[in-house]
Amino acid sequence: MSAQIQHLACVRCDAIHSPDEVRYRCDCGGTLDVVHDLEALAGRDLLGLFDDRRSSRVPEDRSGVWRFRELVLPGADDAIVTRGEGNTWLYDVPGVASRVGLDGLQLKHEGENPTASFKDRGMTVAISMARKLGLSRVACASTGNTSASMASYAARAGMQAVVFIPDGDIALGKLSQALAYGGRTLQLAGDFDDAMRIVEQVCAAEGIYLVNSVNPFRIEGQKAIAFELLQDRGWRVPDWIVLPGGNLGNNTAIAKGLSELRALGLIDRLPRIAVVQAAGANPLYTAWTTGADVVPVRAKTVATAIKIGSPVSWRKSLRGLRATDGVVTEVSDQQIMDAKAWVDAAGVGAEPASCATVAGIRRLVDEGVISADSDVVGVLTGHMLKDPDAVVGYHMGSLPGIVSTHANAPTKVAANLAAVRAALAD
Repeated sequence: MSAQIQHLACVRCDAIHSPDEVRYRCDCGGTLDVVHDLEALAGRDLLGLFDDRRSSRVPEDRSGVWRFRELVLPGADDAIVTRGEGNTWLYDVPGVASRVGLDGLQLKHEGENPTASFKDRGMTVAISMARKLGLSRVACASTGNTSASMASYAARAGMQAVVFIPDGDIALGKLSQALAYGGRTLQLAGDFDDAMRIVEQVCAAEGIYLVNSVNPFRIEGQKAIAFELLQDRGWRVPDWIVLPGGNLGNNTAIAKGLSELRALGLIDRLPRIAVVQAAGANPLYTAWTTGADVVPVRAKTVATAIKIGSPVSWRKSLRGLRATDGVVTEVSDQQIMDAKAWVDAAGVGAEPASCATVAGIRRLVDEGVISADSDVVGVLTGHMLKDPDAVVGYHMGSLPGIVSTHANAPTKVAANLAAVRAALAD
């Protein structure tokens, strides 16, 4: 029996829907899960198959998403739109480990994807699904990374991309990508959550395919972060996987993928997942600590990629956290930017939202939640040059409200040998 998708299931009421209809939510308003026929895969040597594909010359096999296609989107075949996404590096960072109080730490850098963020993993699947469904227009609301990824993959597929961005607090390094790749960009008054509300209405009215993480097929591609992370480690499961939380699709995806591997008997245990939010955009953290449902907030943080106050995937996120005995924490913008300085100085580099991961690890170690000898993998979600203004502002001491604790500002020197030698001697 070949691998296949059984149906889409509502996470709120358990209603079942066809995977071949254009649908992002259940009639009750709940978000949807892609349910795979795992019985059809039982007993197969999938790990051996995935490892063999890693050395293949076939584009789909070399992709860090489509290599795992039996558990992502089986049957996509000629509809696949790939840019060789994934294949990101897993870094050992002893200096950063020391900073956060761990004996050792690995960082999986999703900023090394084609458009420089993890979004490419989900976008290759969403755009491939749009092509499979015969659609020609796609849209998203975005603080930057999603729009860059969507515009790139849409261009590769010959589709029109429509981007809805909030007015203000957009990193130009991200917006420039959407513009360069040909996305039709509409800047709306309000924040990301306002843009998300409007884009859902527009897609329903105009028959445009929505590719935000409310799209269940986006989540299927992002699961490949977990698959590849384990493959990098010889399928050895860490104690913890830590990542930032914005719209919450990423931790939802990782928990779902890990649970599927466990159900198939391909791993013997689940790692614990920790989600780190910015204190100024912390609805999941508040819900986690109070035991209530997520209540939207007006988000404010220097970490623009997670500046989201009304995350669409919060129910799935909480489900995944409970399944993995996970935790949620929050960190300040100051802690994020200081952690970013550590990651950058390690020669790795990442955008501010990524470095919430490292700041969160530091807090969880300090609180005794993560022990110093734990086997921890942190996920960095975007490239350092996604937000170069944050880098320069930190090192020049010009970021509002941020103390540049680890600044590495340029030194002005006269244009003569003696002055340069004197500066180098300091």
